[in-house]
Amino acid sequence: MELIDLSSEIFVGMQVHPSQPAVAIDQWNDHTQKVTFGSTVHSAASLRLSMGDHTGTHVDAPLHFDPAPGAASIELLPLERFFCQGLCLDLSHIPLRHAVSPQELAEAVSRTGEPLSAGDAVLLYMATNIRLRGTPGYETDFPGLAPDAVHWLADTGVNLFGVEAMSPAPAGELNLLAHMICAERGITHIECLDNLERLVGRGHFTFIGFPLKIRGGTAGPMRAVAMFE
Repeated sequence: MELIDLSSEIFVGMQVHPSQPAVAIDQWNDHTQKVTFGSTVHSAASLRLSMGDHTGTHVDAPLHFDPAPGAASIELLPLERFFCQGLCLDLSHIPLRHAVSPQELAEAVSRTGEPLSAGDAVLLYMATNIRLRGTPGYETDFPGLAPDAVHWLADTGVNLFGVEAMSPAPAGELNLLAHMICAERGITHIECLDNLERLVGRGHFTFIGFPLKIRGGTAGPMRAVAMFE
């Protein structure tokens, strides 16, 4: 069995979406603080974290992009949605800021040599991290999906899709439309994935990525993993 970590690290100073608060981490307890019970002396270290729920690798809850009453928050989504077969599509050749079309998705599926099945998690490798992470363009220049490409994925019956970027579609109106289509079609997506290049050309795998159980959460940071057996 091989496990590939698909999550990005969370740390002070990391790049986050401009709509989200900066990450703050400070020491809450450390090993200079001793507690004595009887003859036993003990110490413990812990941290305090402050961050938005859209920090690092995370999945959006319907509540984030669907204004309809009753839109589900993250803790209400079934766990089965985050344990499924996955397939990574190689779109690393596309230009920055490009909006991927349905035809380009279909061609990427064909290159895998495997069919895209209903219930799959489709992870889109666009070489975003390699080209942009650590630069100002990471917030603005990423490629993503055209609106009709989001519809195309929904039409195939995918469980969810995921991208390396902070957003599923190029910045601006296209990104707003992608979120609105997710609401309309009842699908969701993962943002800020890592190490997708390690999945290219390897066919289907088991995707595992359970979000934190945040009551009322608009998203859930997750430890996403691809498992090959």
